[in-house]
Amino acid sequence: MEKINIQFTLFSAFYSPLISTMSGGFLKAEGLDPEWSVSPPGRTAIDSIVDGTAHVVQTAPSQAFNALKEGKTPPVMHFAQINEMDGFFITGRDADDSFTWDKLEGAEVVMFKAGQPNAMFRYACHKAGIDYDKIIPINPGGAADIDAAFRGGQGQYVQQQGPFPQQLEADGVGHVVAQVGPQIGSNAFSSLAASREWLETDMARAFTRAYRKTRQYMVETPAAEIAKAEKSYFPDIDEAVLADCIGTYQKLGCWTPHVEITPEAYEVILDVFLHNGTITERYPYEAVVAQPPSDG
Repeated sequence: MEKINIQFTLFSAFYSPLISTMSGGFLKAEGLDPEWSVSPPGRTAIDSIVDGTAHVVQTAPSQAFNALKEGKTPPVMHFAQINEMDGFFITGRDADDSFTWDKLEGAEVVMFKAGQPNAMFRYACHKAGIDYDKIIPINPGGAADIDAAFRGGQGQYVQQQGPFPQQLEADGVGHVVAQVGPQIGSNAFSSLAASREWLETDMARAFTRAYRKTRQYMVETPAAEIAKAEKSYFPDIDEAVLADCIGTYQKLGCWTPHVEITPEAYEVILDVFLHNGTITERYPYEAVVAQPPSDG
């Protein structure tokens, strides 16, 4: 077995296609023994590629924009998609079958302050025809801080990835009222990235073989079966809640069978970040995205 180091930027069931390479045994079947970690505060997963402590990381193509804005070559290439749609939910205090996005105007929303989660939320508000600046933001920190704040009584609504919202429902703390993804549609939301040198290795080819099989598994396998295999990665989440979350993402179409990041999906994230003011020009697809290593 060859050791492969994988790092997550954010660990949630939304990234099940990468988690399931491990929980489903696909990496080990290719002779790869995975070790995984989550990037600590103040450090990005891409930093771990640069310093050699990770081989492959969960990140987003938009992470390349900072380097490109400075006229630099991004240190990594994004070679495979994880999610082709935003996977955040809006959860309210009460069930609301007639929820419309304009109810967020004037409301307190516990949310991510910056980065792609905020950029996507802003763009979803724009697409829904509401004024993001009329929302009263509460920004306590990262995913765990956001969950704790809402559970502690802050906010009327909260922005979270699964399985946090589903666990809120199971605990009687909140009710999912909307999904961000359908407001935006398909886009290059999250990706796998690695160094250009690593992408030429036998390990990269073995990883890609495993990842292609995992993506097929994600669309063909019942959510309950995937959740059972992944449960040890989510010790604080009920297995039924995890299955509900995975089933929702399957229905939402986040996990398409193909591995490649398509030019069409990439163009949408340019739209998002141009709207947000983070970038002022459209960077070429080839500057950010590489094709997956040959898995032959």
